[in-house]
Amino acid sequence: MSGIHGDHDLGHTVAGWTGACLALVGFTFSGAAMVAAWPLGFWLGLGVVALAAVVTWALHLSGWGKPTGPRQPVEQHWRTRDRAAAQGHPDCVGCRAAGRGRRRPQHAAEPRREPVTEAA
Repeated sequence: MSGIHGDHDLGHTVAGWTGACLALVGFTFSGAAMVAAWPLGFWLGLGVVALAAVVTWALHLSGWGKPTGPRQPVEQHWRTRDRAAAQGHPDCVGCRAAGRGRRRPQHAAEPRREPVTEAA
């Protein structure tokens, strides 16, 4: 991504854009309802904001987000799917909340030991 931001990975993803747009709609609706003195509309707008968080999380878990940290320049297009999302990202709170990410290493079964006998 060249231009004004240089070569930084700003996280432009399907999950990010969808969540940001839904949250913007929710906050706008909630603000308009506040000005119109419509309490139910205010709470409905905040409900849309909460829905934005859930939708963003679901899209991230399905591979439309990005892992923590910068990606390779080839993978920085906003519609690039993250193939590692199914296993979870190691430092991702959302992946850990879904039961993915930092998994305990599976220990190999210890080899069977033969009883030690003293030689005569």
